[in-house]
Amino acid sequence: MYKSKILVGFVLLCYILFAVFEFNGNQVVAYYFHSFIVPLITIIYIFFIKRKSKLFLWFLIVYSLSDILGIIIDNIPVDGTSSLYDFEYYFGNGLYILAYIFLILKIGKSLSFKHVVKHFKLHLVVLSILNIYLIYVLQNIISPNLVLDSDFYIEFVYNVVTILLLSIALLNYFYKDNRKSLYLFLGALCIVFSEVMDIAYIYITQRSLLNFLATTLALSAFYFFYQQSKWLNISSEEDAYVL
Repeated sequence: MYKSKILVGFVLLCYILFAVFEFNGNQVVAYYFHSFIVPLITIIYIFFIKRKSKLFLWFLIVYSLSDILGIIIDNIPVDGTSSLYDFEYYFGNGLYILAYIFLILKIGKSLSFKHVVKHFKLHLVVLSILNIYLIYVLQNIISPNLVLDSDFYIEFVYNVVTILLLSIALLNYFYKDNRKSLYLFLGALCIVFSEVMDIAYIYITQRSLLNFLATTLALSAFYFFYQQSKWLNISSEEDAYVL
């Protein structure tokens, strides 16, 4: 328990230092501290959570790999070509997409889609309309800044997967209506808002406040994901804490 608190302290320290350097205008150092947050959370999950979900663990590992990849590539000497940047962009985003797919599978495996289709028809219609609209808006923001068709497709897939994650988490909460599903939904909600803030930071205006809010929301998401791992996936009347 003492060791886990030390690691949690390191997570908070990285977050605080990220904020300090970000608002001081040193985005490079801020990026490094930002990139260590999720790998540290992954270590905490591996060593200090007794009941592990394999899919959730893969989500954390793959997400962490993408964060670490950015640090490694940024410290590799380049000869002026864009090949390393292209590799980081496609492979890094591919890892994030794969991580979110693992999380979708983790949430969806306990969801009865037959029950959802039968009892949540209106919810599905409304969610589908909202999802299409959100993806349309996000693509309209991103598209003018893209050069290659492949960039458009990877951004499109990325947005579809993140919006799908939120929808699956919300339907899971409607279906399960327990504390674990609530934490999963709140985590997914924070993730999606974090991604929206990232899009605003990258493609609209690079204000430090936007990057800070995106990182804060992402950290909040992983807090909720960490909390859900401590609860059993049973009915709300029988919520059980497993640690």
